[in-house]
Amino acid sequence: MAVQGQSLSCVSHGGAAPTPHRCEALGILEFSADQVSPSIPTGVASVVVSFFLSMYYNVINAWAFWYLFHSFQDPLPWATCPLNSNRTGYEEECEKTSSTQYFWYRQTLNIAPSLEASGSVQWEQALCLTLAWLVVYLCILRGTASTGKVVYVTASLPYCVLIIYLIRGLTLHGAVNGLVYMFTPKLEQLSNPKTWISAATQIFFSLGLGFGSLIAFASYNEPSNNCQRHAVIVSLINSTTSIFASIVTFSIYGFKATFNYESCINKVILLLLNAFDLEEGSLTADNLNEMKDHLMATYPQEYAQLMPQIKNCSLEAELDTAVQGTGLAFIVYSEAIKNMEVPQLYSVLYFFMLLMLGIGSMLGNTAAILTPLTDSRVIASRFPKEVISGVVCFMNCIIGLIFTMEAGNYWFDIFNDYAATLSLLLIVLVETIAVCYIYGIRRFEKDLYTMIGCKPNWYWKIMWAFVSPLLIISLFIFYLTDYILTGTLQYQAWDATQGQLVTKDYPGYALAVIGLLVASSTMCIPLGALVTFIRKRLKRERVSTVA
Repeated sequence: MAVQGQSLSCVSHGGAAPTPHRCEALGILEFSADQVSPSIPTGVASVVVSFFLSMYYNVINAWAFWYLFHSFQDPLPWATCPLNSNRTGYEEECEKTSSTQYFWYRQTLNIAPSLEASGSVQWEQALCLTLAWLVVYLCILRGTASTGKVVYVTASLPYCVLIIYLIRGLTLHGAVNGLVYMFTPKLEQLSNPKTWISAATQIFFSLGLGFGSLIAFASYNEPSNNCQRHAVIVSLINSTTSIFASIVTFSIYGFKATFNYESCINKVILLLLNAFDLEEGSLTADNLNEMKDHLMATYPQEYAQLMPQIKNCSLEAELDTAVQGTGLAFIVYSEAIKNMEVPQLYSVLYFFMLLMLGIGSMLGNTAAILTPLTDSRVIASRFPKEVISGVVCFMNCIIGLIFTMEAGNYWFDIFNDYAATLSLLLIVLVETIAVCYIYGIRRFEKDLYTMIGCKPNWYWKIMWAFVSPLLIISLFIFYLTDYILTGTLQYQAWDATQGQLVTKDYPGYALAVIGLLVASSTMCIPLGALVTFIRKRLKRERVSTVA
């Protein structure tokens, strides 16, 4: 529930007529003339955050298109390393890493060695990004009438794919290892503030808190809509879906880790069999450690020479190599899919699901930008909604080309880490304080009674007035403390010579961009509140002077 002020115009937009119930819904919460309304600066901050998110988030859909197009090949292009130019062996960079990482970092991103080496725009990725924005534009072209129908598809189809993956994942060899790893609590992680910051950020993203998309869509509900029941249902569905998707992910992750572990064991066994001319079958996974100790004691010199080639295989180490974000979506899943039967089928299903999820998120996020623009009499009276939507999509597409450059993935990480994290905490905190302490929780209670016919119980009041603000403030403090203790901000750069990620410090101009990203959204609230306060103060002085 957001705080809406009287200044919001109720005009036709998004394919929907300016119905009386929508005007009433938008005006349910309003501040008196003597109060400084935080709705406008908070709304501006939400739009700014949504705009930042739109700039980079659709790049994920572009990558999903890229992988989906390549999923119809047999074999999959990330299944094996490509041959070198002389066709005498595999590419050196690929041999130092894995075929899935090589396809992601080299053939998909063609990533630069550092942020300073920006490189040129990759035309394949640019075309995929253009296609992704074209799909989004076509979905929002006719406003919420068409967007709502598309959301039904983008929200329901992923569940069908997840069910298929759940059945397949649970039948994979090693799936139990992943599930045991998932449900085994790690106290060192629970005591780490970063864990809770990441969890809160995930909840904010999955529920759309602070972005304005829920407010944009909810403004079309009838005033008598039971928002309390829907809030509980949405929260339960969100949490259940997260657990459901985690089970699917960790079952496949367990299969991938078990496959890599057993492959490592087999390579060590083959190496020892050939080096010491042992009888076939004398070495197994069960007696490997005992035989290694025996060979080291019997042939110390030969074993010492062979030692650098013997890998220390560990299932726990494989499971601990957790990957998140784009790495999880495009590397871990790709590596697991390539080892499945009929990998093309599961690859198409997975990246189609990823595309549906991404488009669904983009529709809600774009609606958060377009709704205040099309609700404005100044803009909506001069330009049709198709033009407004087209301009927003075109601007985001052009800016998004930055993320298709060779250093684009580094800029993607900057926007993903800093554009909508601290800002969301501040926006949601101000919204909560505005409703509970400025507008007043009793007035808010009466509004809910008018809407749903009953007053919220004590649980909701305690959550709104005390628990939620305290939790958000605690996360806010953890977030700032983490950055202070971290010192110089760093990022992970791809080193082609080593075939792995290395840590580097952000250059000065990148730090400046990070500061601008955080400040441009967070400063909207205090500056907007200051301007509103000054305007109201001047208005009262003029009225008193005239009187």
